[in-house]
Amino acid sequence: MQSFSVSFHQEDHVDAMLVQKLSEDDFEKATEGGTRHLFELDTNIGLFVFFDGADKDGAISYMILHYEEGNEDPAGCYAFQLSDFYEFMALFLQDLNYQEETEEDEAEYGPIHHLAHLIFHVVDAGRDIEV
Repeated sequence: MQSFSVSFHQEDHVDAMLVQKLSEDDFEKATEGGTRHLFELDTNIGLFVFFDGADKDGAISYMILHYEEGNEDPAGCYAFQLSDFYEFMALFLQDLNYQEETEEDEAEYGPIHHLAHLIFHVVDAGRDIEV
């Protein structure tokens, strides 16, 4: 498991995050007690699966698996502090309401686009991190 910092643009209105990139072994240990699939986000840089998992002692981790197109194995697994993961969940849920209130206009930048933008920063910052 390797920790790294992710910085965002000032206009993103998100503080820097400390993220952990997990190896396959780290992932197995962090999810030994089970997982809960929360939601997915399909973007132009891949599919992201948001979930939480418990280790054998019941400690909860908040994670995202990143799948690149055409690959069955994840390209990366990232763990977050609860407060940062909550920000992602809030944007996803806010988009559900946002879609109901606005006409579907793909050119309009909404909460789901902002979530994808933030996740891009995470993947970009963690790209060269070896686990």
